[in-house]
Amino acid sequence: MDPHPAPRWRWLPVEGGWRYHLLLAATGMLVLGPLAGVTAAYMNFSLGFFVGGQVLAGLLGSAVTAGYGASGRHGANYIQTAAASVASMSGLGVLLQAMAWMGLPQPPAWRMVLYLACVGMLGVGVGMLYTPVLVDRMRLAFPSGLAVANILRALTDPSLLRRSVRQLGGGIALGLMTGLGAARWPLLGTSGFSASTFGAGLVVGARIGIPAAIAGLIGVALHPYFVAIGWLQAADPPRKIMFLIALGTIMGAALVDMALIFVRALSGMKRRAAAAAAPLAAVEEDGWRRINSTRLVLWVLCWSAATVACGHWLLGQPVFYLVVAVGLVFVFALVNGISVGVSDSNPISSAFVVTVVILAALGLRDPGVGLMAGAVLLVATSVACDMQQDRSTGWRLGTSRVVQFRYQVLGIVVGAMLAVVFARLFMAAYPVLLQDQTVLSADRQPAEWGSAMTYKFVGVLRSLTDDLPYQRTAIAVGIAVGLVIEVLRKWVRPRGFVLDAILLPSPYALSFGGFVGLGTSMWFAAGGIASSLWGMRAPERDDVPEGMSGGALFGGGLIAGDALAAVGIGVVSLVAVVG
Repeated sequence: MDPHPAPRWRWLPVEGGWRYHLLLAATGMLVLGPLAGVTAAYMNFSLGFFVGGQVLAGLLGSAVTAGYGASGRHGANYIQTAAASVASMSGLGVLLQAMAWMGLPQPPAWRMVLYLACVGMLGVGVGMLYTPVLVDRMRLAFPSGLAVANILRALTDPSLLRRSVRQLGGGIALGLMTGLGAARWPLLGTSGFSASTFGAGLVVGARIGIPAAIAGLIGVALHPYFVAIGWLQAADPPRKIMFLIALGTIMGAALVDMALIFVRALSGMKRRAAAAAAPLAAVEEDGWRRINSTRLVLWVLCWSAATVACGHWLLGQPVFYLVVAVGLVFVFALVNGISVGVSDSNPISSAFVVTVVILAALGLRDPGVGLMAGAVLLVATSVACDMQQDRSTGWRLGTSRVVQFRYQVLGIVVGAMLAVVFARLFMAAYPVLLQDQTVLSADRQPAEWGSAMTYKFVGVLRSLTDDLPYQRTAIAVGIAVGLVIEVLRKWVRPRGFVLDAILLPSPYALSFGGFVGLGTSMWFAAGGIASSLWGMRAPERDDVPEGMSGGALFGGGLIAGDALAAVGIGVVSLVAVVG
């Protein structure tokens, strides 16, 4: 039987040839990657987190490879691998925003692109290095990877493909319309509505959205108390202190989760030791899993050295702190990889903050050095976990790991360039993004540009030169709260909706409300509630895979449409200024 049968449509190149890979690479890097990338950049500037581009890229990539029949799932997987890498890198342009907030000089674009590319290549290598442990041996779930694998299998069904593209397209159209009409329709402006915020709530659902609103309300309620004890000034927004408590909440919950994960992993590995021998032997025979370990180790060593050399010679950063940051990548790529594999949550902000704390203990006092060293953890850990997520999809589909590796490398190259391009485009088109929100009063906080990730970065970096003991107290309070809540959540099983979303919500979901303003968290919760009501009113078919619910697809479209509108308005504004 021919392993590469002729495609259904004549215009499609023969599967496996160079034209075939050129089509997939161009679709992933130049079409779907930038689409998901501008969405990621916009979400990080407006909210402070972004929804991964795997589902979007897998869905639209399947439309390109549907002509290959069932084997088209591998091509679609290659497309989403490249596109997701572009998106993951593009969203990290907030590092340039953090420089602007702290008044640091912006390095030449080509130097920043080269630095981000080196760190990204390191992340690709470390992610692949841990794949045999996290994916093959521990066999973690990787929920998004599972969702994408199910999507790529299911989209050989033409009717399901048409339905999904229709829902996604409807969301994009509405998001584009509201984004372009915000200036013309006063009601949208006065209400603080953001299609991307509402769409993000649609994607995550009520169990995540409602806790964010609760945290926002708690911050408002505690504002007078924080003023009374000297943690805030009367004009300060609640999140100026709540973000530290929220950060500690994440760390406290992570302590519980990581402890349980390691205990279960060690126990599971011991139980499966004998049974795993045969499957692991089979791994060597499976061509799609086979990698060259020697070349992979050399890849990691070379890009580790390149990251340090580039950071030192091109950006003027101390070698010692760069070396420490590179060493910490190997720790957080494993810890965060386990977190993603279990809960689909990648606490890269926590990795950044912990890195800065460690470097401060080693004598660091320069915020600029802390930002560039922390960027190593931020970018490499994000890319490494993305690599592991993609490998979990490939593990379920039997997709070649070596080819996926190459597509991810191509995505990193494009994403590093777009990270700088999108950051400078947004900041030039929307000068409000240049304002340091950590020092703005509550009445001057921008409603549509929360930039929660940048807020966290700048907040912890400022502590290097402006030591305020109450900030450490706030983090310690958050750690205690997160630890207690997570222990109780592990003890109280099963949990109903009211307990899970209101009375004892996830610390990870709760913390988001501490990073953004109250209006943002309320619209985010409204989207989550709408998503749950959508599911109750129109139950999904039994054959619809996880990650393809109508609410999630429509919400993803809203985010993409709103981002495209913002970019379009920004480009027009820049042209007008130049003209």
